Amino acid sequence: MKKYYVGIALLALMAACGGGENKEAKTTTAASSSTDISSNPDYQKGLELIGKSDCLTCHKATDKNIGPAYKDVAQKYENTDANITMLAGKIIKGGSGVWGGVPMTPHPQLSEDDAKQMVKYILLLKNQ
Repeated sequence: MKKYYVGIALLALMAACGGGENKEAKTTTAASSSTDISSNPDYQKGLELIGKSDCLTCHKATDKNIGPAYKDVAQKYENTDANITMLAGKIIKGGSGVWGGVPMTPHPQLSEDDAKQMVKYILLLKNQ
């Protein structure tokens, strides 16, 4: 009989604990969907341009590779017109020294507008 009561008590405890987790999971899901940037046109166009380029050879969205992670770039620079123009220039002309000794190769084939669109995508990753 003791085993029966212990079993029921354990089931009741598991049910009580499980109910709270579901509410928290729903809250987290709702909060994360409010910061979903994948429908942003700058995100979509920038991701498309980066996908067509050689950028992913050296960069990744969240992890450092040969170059810095895009998320780290977004953390370093505010999303301003001046920074977008400056970073687009670095993509086109190349650069070195800001993130270490490995230089970024120039991409002169990119238009300034395309490079700016890529930067807009990168800067959107700041809070991701």
